[in-house]
Amino acid sequence: MEANVMNIVQHELYMITMVFIFGLLAIKIAERIKIPDVALFMIVGIFLGPSVLNLITAPIDSVSYQFIIVIGSILILFEGGKAIQFSILKRVWLTISLLSIVGVIVTAIVVAISAYYLLDLPVLYALLLASVISSTDPATLIPVFKQVAIREKVRQTVESESAFNDATASILTFTILGVILGQTNLSFSSSLWSFVREAGGGILVGLFFGFIGCFLTAEHKWGLFKKYGTILSIVIAISSYLFAGVIEASGFMATFTAGLILGNPQLFRFQISQENNLTVFHFSETLTLLLRTLIFMLLGTQVNFNILSQFWLQGILIVLIFMFVARPLTVLLCTLPDRKAKWSWNEIFFMFWVRETGVIPAALSGMIVASGVDYANEISSVTFIAILVTILLQASSTGYVAKKLGLILKPPIKALRN
Repeated sequence: MEANVMNIVQHELYMITMVFIFGLLAIKIAERIKIPDVALFMIVGIFLGPSVLNLITAPIDSVSYQFIIVIGSILILFEGGKAIQFSILKRVWLTISLLSIVGVIVTAIVVAISAYYLLDLPVLYALLLASVISSTDPATLIPVFKQVAIREKVRQTVESESAFNDATASILTFTILGVILGQTNLSFSSSLWSFVREAGGGILVGLFFGFIGCFLTAEHKWGLFKKYGTILSIVIAISSYLFAGVIEASGFMATFTAGLILGNPQLFRFQISQENNLTVFHFSETLTLLLRTLIFMLLGTQVNFNILSQFWLQGILIVLIFMFVARPLTVLLCTLPDRKAKWSWNEIFFMFWVRETGVIPAALSGMIVASGVDYANEISSVTFIAILVTILLQASSTGYVAKKLGLILKPPIKALRN
């Protein structure tokens, strides 16, 4: 028994070491060719995985794989929330709300129609596939925007959308899956209540834990952990996710909201020292780099070319409709009504292109495969094609598109030296 445990431990250490060794090489290559590292991590993961070299094996249902995916998504999302300025969020709240609810539903309808005709899926299964890939992915978008400096209004809108639309997509997915399995009835009222519970509950939990974080790290006599902001940030991020799960709320929305509150302590008239902010920032940069290396390289190892080859043509056509029909339609419907945000056409066109799919859809797809429902192979194939195409094509070209549209922020001009 002990020998078996040690073998498992050694395998996990080997896997992590291999990921970091090849991750370092990928980082340097990404710097040289000037593309976001997440795209290259996934390519390297595909080559290291069972489909090619078989140097790294991490089954999708293994504890280590699920732990890395969940903890990585939590902390990346938390850090994304901390980077959001509440003053900008107030200007674009209508767009974010529409993208997070109406946008997910519109995307799901367009994708479901295409899946119904191209894959010949029954309506419910077409809707299930569409629900899985209908939300944008924060674990992908947030790292990309750390490397591509664009206008704050656009960046924070897209990042917030990717965090908040998780609740809508997960509710759609689990409601339809429940209907297929005969566990629930398709009901507007129950779906609405599920959304209120998950989204509203996640926001409330995040507000509470974010306030606690601000209170304990601020510059006043009760700031007991102001010197330990790095550790407390991790505790707040994970605690908000776990507590949200207890009350059946959205854990990802809770951790994003907690980060948003902790990153805007002025909302409660708290002040956090510059030294503490810098320490937490440098720690978070290193930690999120390690986590996205692990996440996207392991995600690449899950690509199964035998299954993909069965539905590759239909999958690519669905993803092209997803990218070039569903996304532009969604963005137009959700930005044009928001007069206060004053969106320019360049900003709208950029949001057409920013539509990465990643970790959360992969996790949902894994759950569907594990449930043993019909057409699971079709659903998992299209999901991974969406992940591959959007990350390799869209994430890698985000900087180029932003530059062509004039959205890249210019670096501050350094003072002339005497």
